[in-house]
Formats: sequence, C-alpha cells, structure tokens
Amino acid sequence: MKDEAHARIEEEAIIAMLMMRAKALGEKNASDALSYEAEDSVEFSLAPPLVYYGQDEAGLQAWFDTWDGPIGGEVRDARLTAGKDVAFWSGLMRMTGTKTDGTAVDLWFRQTLGLVKQDGRWLVAHQHASVPFAMDGSGRALLDLKP
Repeated sequence: MKDEAHARIEEEAIIAMLMMRAKALGEKNASDALSYEAEDSVEFSLAPPLVYYGQDEAGLQAWFDTWDGPIGGEVRDARLTAGKDVAFWSGLMRMTGTKTDGTAVDLWFRQTLGLVKQDGRWLVAHQHASVPFAMDGSGRALLDLKP
C-alpha cells in the first residue's frame, strides 16, 4: 500500500510538471518552458535538424515568435509509466494556432517524453515528436490524420 501511495504521488508530481510546462509552451515563454527540461536534454522534434542537444532558449523563442497569439493544444491517449527516478510519457498531441503569416495550424502528432528525477524534481530529458508518413514510396508526411 505504501509503494502504491508513493507511486501515485510521483505520478501526480509528473503530471503537474507537464501541465506547467504545457502552459509555458502555450504562452510562448521559452525560459519558463525550458526550466522543466534537463540541461543535457535530447530532442527529436518535428522541425530539422534530426536532433537537438541541450537547451536552446534563443531557438525556441525564435520559433515562438513565428506564432501570432498563444499556441493551443490538446492531449489524447496519454500514458505514464513512472519508476523511482525515471519515467516515460506518451500520447497524441494537437497543436493549434495561427502563424504570423496568417496560416492556421491544426496538427496532430505523436509525442514521447523520457523524464528523470534530479534533485527531487522531475525534468524532461528526452523528447520525440513525429508524424506518420505515406508508405507508398512518396515519403510524404501525413499531416491531416486525426485520432
């Protein structure tokens, strides 16, 4: 029973951290968003290059600056598995909003997060976001899929 109670406390701490991080991302606050990430984090994002190492506040803020207004979001099918100091989260993410050029964004993608507990805090240490691609040989990203 004690282990179950401790596991619930850790899960609640992770979910609270992820919600605060999501709020910072939606509000386009690069500094705050990165405060929930490990300094040596690894990111496989939707945008090039293939991999990012560490934190890039200027780069994240530059991307935020391409949005007019807040970035909206939604999560579906979220799953969390937490251990003592390592956890994994996965789910389907929806990103909505308007770019500064007027383009409306409404994109569903897959995301997996690897989390670590450092100095009593849960932090994102690994991120992977992706969209499926057409298996017909075209290599075309399938950006119109919805859950």
